[in-house]
Amino acid sequence: MIFIILERILAHTSFFLLFLITLIFWGKTIYTRNEKLDHFGKKGMVIAYSCVTGFLLNRWIYSGHLPLSNLYESSMFLSWSFSLIHIILEVRSPNFWLGTITAPSAMLTHAFATLGIPKEMQQSAVLVPALQSNWLMMHVSMMMLSYATLLLGSLLAIAFLCISFERNTDFPVYYYDTKPSILSFLRRDIHSSNREKKGSYLQKKFCLLSIDYRRWRLTQQLDHWSYRIIGLGFPLLTIGILSGAVWANEAWGSYWSWDPKETWALITWLIFAIYLHTRMNRGWQGRKSAIVASLGFLIIWICYLGVNSLGRGLHSYGWLI
Repeated sequence: MIFIILERILAHTSFFLLFLITLIFWGKTIYTRNEKLDHFGKKGMVIAYSCVTGFLLNRWIYSGHLPLSNLYESSMFLSWSFSLIHIILEVRSPNFWLGTITAPSAMLTHAFATLGIPKEMQQSAVLVPALQSNWLMMHVSMMMLSYATLLLGSLLAIAFLCISFERNTDFPVYYYDTKPSILSFLRRDIHSSNREKKGSYLQKKFCLLSIDYRRWRLTQQLDHWSYRIIGLGFPLLTIGILSGAVWANEAWGSYWSWDPKETWALITWLIFAIYLHTRMNRGWQGRKSAIVASLGFLIIWICYLGVNSLGRGLHSYGWLI
């Protein structure tokens, strides 16, 4: 009984912290130089990560197996993975925009687990015979870590597309529309020697160039980190699929059965293989590679949730049925 009470406390505490951290990191987009928000965001993410870790360990102790046997446990593990990736990246290379993507991702997956899944599906149950294997830890943990990593890299690519689209449509139009007025303003300035207007013009021009440069630099960072994070998630996905094949042979007598889950996992692998191939060998950068990564974001959710919602195949037990 005490384990269940502790589990609920840790689950609700971590959700509240992740919700608060999401607000803090989104607030940083407005007050970027606020050191207090930055401090609270970093410390809060560490505390939230510790709470989710405590939740998983507590469930592991009283259930007797790694908490990855159903949709509720895997969603909590996915939230834990987002928090872990955030902490690692924050230590390695602090970025003020990182938490605006990782914190909502961890919060939303946590919310789906605690609020979107029925209570009866959140209960821990005895593992079916096929899951009573040491491969459960290797295969499922690698798959969930790869999902979290690839989803984060894909979200960075989507953010790149949104920001670059806004920059390429708004700014050129603004420059072209104002060119005649700028020329006429300069003529008036030459004839009237109005220093105040000239100073105002230079200040506005500098401000526009500064904003444009910051957006350009942000898109470069998003593209760079998207590539690096997906490059980390792809080997994890490969290990997860290979370990799953070995486990399938042990449990079902075949390495590959073209089960819906296996098929979509292969499609996911191919999409990100294409992404990495075009980046490394074809020199794709920017929008082209970001579009491929964005497609991968959709494919992952189909593989993780869409296939299981059908309730068919060898991987259907313990999820949405």
